[in-house]
Amino acid sequence: MTNDIAKLVLRLTVGIMMLFHGVDKIINGIGGVKHLIISAGLPEFIAYGVYVGEIVVPILILLGIYARVASLVLALNMVFAIFLAYGNSLFSLGKHGAPLFELPFLYLIMSILIFMLGSGKYAFNTK
Repeated sequence: MTNDIAKLVLRLTVGIMMLFHGVDKIINGIGGVKHLIISAGLPEFIAYGVYVGEIVVPILILLGIYARVASLVLALNMVFAIFLAYGNSLFSLGKHGAPLFELPFLYLIMSILIFMLGSGKYAFNTK
C-alpha cells in the first residue's frame, strides 16, 4: 500500500508541476521553444510537440492512464529541453551552485522512475 501511495505522489507531483509549464505555453505561446528549435536547425513544427509533452502527457500521468508510455514521452521532451535550452552550457553552474539544467533533469529522472515503477494501484489503469 505504501508503494502505491508513493507512486501516486510521484505521478501527482510530476503531472501537476509539468502541467503548470504547459498552461504557461497556452497563455504566453511557444515563441521561445520555436526559437530554440529553429536555432538547432530543426523544422519549426516540432515546437508544437511541447503541447503534447507539457499538457497531454501530464494529464495522462496524473490520471494514471498509460502512465508508462506517457512518462517516456515526457522523458523525451525533457531530453530535448535539456539539449535545446542548455546544450551550450550543459556543465555550467547557476549562482547557487546547481547545474543550470537542474529542473528539466529532475523531471527527466522522475519520468524515468514513473516508467520503471508503473502507475500503481491508484490509477485508471494499473500498467
